[in-house]
Amino acid sequence: MAKKKRPMPGKAIAQNRRGRRDYSIIETFEAGIILTGTEVKALRGGRASINETFADDKNDELWLYNLHIPVYENAGKHLNHSPIRPRKLLLHRRQLSHLHGSIKRKGMTLIPLSLYFNDRGIVKIQLALGQGKRMVDKREDVKRRDWQRDKARLMRNKGIQ
Repeated sequence: MAKKKRPMPGKAIAQNRRGRRDYSIIETFEAGIILTGTEVKALRGGRASINETFADDKNDELWLYNLHIPVYENAGKHLNHSPIRPRKLLLHRRQLSHLHGSIKRKGMTLIPLSLYFNDRGIVKIQLALGQGKRMVDKREDVKRRDWQRDKARLMRNKGIQ
């Protein structure tokens, strides 16, 4: 019997690039997600979108909203999942209580950064606890990034690595 082909570990299925740009990241967490079989099959195809996704607490549990996993074409119509539905996140109790306290603070939010398969082939999501950036903060980040690029170019041209 042939061995199952698994996706490369750590390979991102979907990334949220706006999350790092619009929020200053304070802390990151890895969480599991409760998914159905057709959702996992669709994710193995590498199709998902987490651009509009956010996490929120409901009844002392964390739920992921607006995660778009398209329908799996090879499944029957009645066996398929809803593309956008709330999905429960799995975290340790201590992490949950820490996040509940942090979310209640002013300006703190949970942002999903990437969706990926771990080493064992299980779908995980990287969540970040972040605070919204103002336009001034974004400009400072651009200036800092430009200066680092120019500094590296100057050092490289002088022969110093």
